[in-house]
Amino acid sequence: MAVKVIVGAQWGDEGKGKIVDLLSENVDIVARCQGGANAGHSIEIGEKFILHLIPSGILHPHTECYIGSGVVLDPFALLEEIEFLESKGIDLTNRLFISGQTHLVLPYHKLLDRAKESNSGNTKIGTTGRGIGPAYSDKVNRIGIRLGEMLDTDSFEKRLEQNIDQHNTILERIYQHPPLDKAQCIADCLRIIPKLNHRITDVSLRINKAIDDGKRILIEGAQGTLLDIDFGTYPFLTSSNSISGGACTGLGIGPTKIDSVIGILKAYTTRVGMGPFPTELANDFGEEMRRLGKEYGATTGRPRRCGWFDAVIARYAARVNGIDSFALTKLDVLDTIEEIQVCTGYEYNGDILEDFPAQSELIENMKPVYKKFKGWCKSTTNITTFNELPENAQLYIRGIEELIRTKISIVSLGPHRNQTIYLS
Repeated sequence: MAVKVIVGAQWGDEGKGKIVDLLSENVDIVARCQGGANAGHSIEIGEKFILHLIPSGILHPHTECYIGSGVVLDPFALLEEIEFLESKGIDLTNRLFISGQTHLVLPYHKLLDRAKESNSGNTKIGTTGRGIGPAYSDKVNRIGIRLGEMLDTDSFEKRLEQNIDQHNTILERIYQHPPLDKAQCIADCLRIIPKLNHRITDVSLRINKAIDDGKRILIEGAQGTLLDIDFGTYPFLTSSNSISGGACTGLGIGPTKIDSVIGILKAYTTRVGMGPFPTELANDFGEEMRRLGKEYGATTGRPRRCGWFDAVIARYAARVNGIDSFALTKLDVLDTIEEIQVCTGYEYNGDILEDFPAQSELIENMKPVYKKFKGWCKSTTNITTFNELPENAQLYIRGIEELIRTKISIVSLGPHRNQTIYLS
């Protein structure tokens, strides 16, 4: 059995796209299990590809790619992504399949998302405005519309009309927002049905059969552990389970089918949007780190908040995900920094805490405790083996490994496929 799950181990933006692309070379299937078009996975192979819904394995011509029922699917964004890839010569014929149980993100979800955020005052979450939260809300409220319903056009149209009426009432009466044009929305949705219906399948059935047939499968999550709806820094998080358990519920496979879990960590820490961030550098040095790492959101272009590596978060991610090993990305961003700090614990009411608190609201009153590492002040971008790295870079990697109590199996030194060191 060879089923691997890839998860972000911080607040997302750890570089999952590159790692999934790398590992996809040796697998048969890549499957996306949760999230929506609020994710942005960047891959550079001569030119830059930013994928929001289609699994990052799509750039390898031998892989099949599945979108599972745990995803909320913006069909218009998906079609744009398909057209973009095809314009670049990527053949998707018999390679991209979507679960009929996948819930749709529709135009009224986006309007509700933006209206709610703009009316939240000081309680803004910092959403992308892509309609993800409202779509998951409809799913849980049992009024969502699933992709498979498009196969019965008459029924789909009636359900769509009912939902538009209901959501327009909320837009107008609660948010004083102009209603969605119902006729236009229905026409737009009916127009795209022929472009998607041939991709609808039973993803759970196909993946379980592939597992039984000995196929190699890579499962790709979106966002990161600290954005998980249950285990993240509530309420500043996403609306789905972005930990490894989301692979089971989002694709319809049992936990006993998973062979290993690989966590992705940046060599420092970033966060987009609102919420607590213990090691954030809200100063000129944080700005410099953003510049060095080109830290701007792949989906929204928003500047990412930057800070030192947080070993407390990494240990927490290893625990709740069952991580076997980590990939450490963007080590090269630290190449010019003379002294690097790593958070080893939090000081709170005179005590030192080594475990991430279950009550995320406590984080605002915690002070990070740091361990200092000497920088290496040499370029690492063209290095291909661990022993070639500057000594202080090796010490930094081994120091992190010791602090997070989990081995590091991959080190990324840039966005390209060949800027990678495999430690095991």
